Amino acid sequence: MNTLIPMHFTANYLLNPTNPVTVNLIGAGGTGSAMLTNLLKIHHSLKAFDHPGLHVTGFDDDIITQANQGRQLFADCEVGLHKCVALINRINCFEGTNWKAMPLKYGKDRNGWAVGQAYANITISCVDTISARFDIADVLWEAEGNNCHRRDQCYYWLDCGNAKFTGQVVLSTVGEIKQPESKQYKPVGLLPMVTDEFYDLLLSQDETSVPSCSTAEALEKQDLFINPSIAEIGATLLWHLFRKGMTQNRVIFHNLESMHTTAIKVA
Repeated sequence: MNTLIPMHFTANYLLNPTNPVTVNLIGAGGTGSAMLTNLLKIHHSLKAFDHPGLHVTGFDDDIITQANQGRQLFADCEVGLHKCVALINRINCFEGTNWKAMPLKYGKDRNGWAVGQAYANITISCVDTISARFDIADVLWEAEGNNCHRRDQCYYWLDCGNAKFTGQVVLSTVGEIKQPESKQYKPVGLLPMVTDEFYDLLLSQDETSVPSCSTAEALEKQDLFINPSIAEIGATLLWHLFRKGMTQNRVIFHNLESMHTTAIKVA
């Protein structure tokens, strides 16, 4: 009988890269904007350990409106700008980084080609539609077989989503990650994608999403702190991959109303 604890060991390249680890952040809304700040914290902290840090590319074709200013802390002078451009510019001015903004929708064009810099070591999605998740999965499925020797090889997909008071973070691998031998743990190299594991649940969700006209209306749809809460959980999971070199958790459910957080373990 195998009594070893299942554990996923981080892809070795993330721990010992020759260049900054590439990250595609898809979505610059409530969760995405908070996640971007967390990624800067991770980048700065990794460099303190002689790690080259992160290089982030932000994708979002949405424009800043007054309804975004409460939950996402955009200034009056930023209204009308693309969300990802405003946020990435802030980060670059603050830290002196050269992170990139792509003010377009992540996915494939009409000819079936992935848009922009579609491949990255880590893909983080902070999107609010089911179709966007399947578009991301479509690109990553294709990447799995096409870029096995590239610097921007795709290793992980971290999906963050939420409702008004609840949310979840799902960590997936893009293909199977080579695992070391272990006498203490049972290495697990394949973590299922959110679009595979929760396929039926995703298809059953309501896709209707109407933009809010005011900050008050936006807060009726999503509570003030649910987005940063989910971003903190997702960033913590990512930080553990870097600093611990392993994770026992792959899905985290969070309820801000009941203050309960539950994790699904690697199996």
